[in-house]
Amino acid sequence: MRAIDRIECEAMGHSPKHALRQGFLNSDRCWTALVDGRPEAMFGSVTVSALDRRATVWFLGTDEVYRHAKLLLAWGPSLIRRAVDSRWMAENLVSSANGKAIRLLQAWGFTVEPEEQLVSGVPFRHFWMIRDV
Repeated sequence: MRAIDRIECEAMGHSPKHALRQGFLNSDRCWTALVDGRPEAMFGSVTVSALDRRATVWFLGTDEVYRHAKLLLAWGPSLIRRAVDSRWMAENLVSSANGKAIRLLQAWGFTVEPEEQLVSGVPFRHFWMIRDV
């Protein structure tokens, strides 16, 4: 897992392994990205409120997955649509220091708020997307 992703997991109170396990177990939909047959990233969505149609989306990866930026850019919007198919709002937090993830989220159509909020002393920024469903 990328160092910045480990920092994000630890700020949220999870080891990287625990974060991946909980993401897998709690997600309505979850995918593992393979590069040359090796797992290099996981992505999913967790329903926060079925009534409000809100989901938390998450993505944790290795440095290797970011070496395939064109594929990430191309496949991201389709995966997001599938992950939050019946939810109206997708959201989460991203470390303010996670520049690659912030640029990727923006390229996928998320709004990344400029304001920071501290989680266990780590500055994070809220990101979100409202979908037409």
